[in-house]
Amino acid sequence: MILRYFVYILTNANNTVLYTGMTNNLERKTLQHKEKIYAGFTTKYNISKLVYYEFFSNANDAIKREKQIKGGSRKKKELLIWSMNPQWKDLFESFT
Repeated sequence: MILRYFVYILTNANNTVLYTGMTNNLERKTLQHKEKIYAGFTTKYNISKLVYYEFFSNANDAIKREKQIKGGSRKKKELLIWSMNPQWKDLFESFT
């Protein structure tokens, strides 16, 4: 079984707040955010729209990338999103 690790960016309906995370199951994790399974930042700001992701075969590489993205400016995050998803559509729909 090949494991894949994902670094992702979620936003809210108005694209005003960005959240970066890492998981080994992007579909499940996005659904947890959408269903507000855990109280916290994403629930408080109603963050549930998947707008960007990258995948890695190594967890350490994914963790490094997550930290790199989190440490970057909002503008850098927006450029990443625009490179993959210029309309800022909810990419979760491609999983369902």
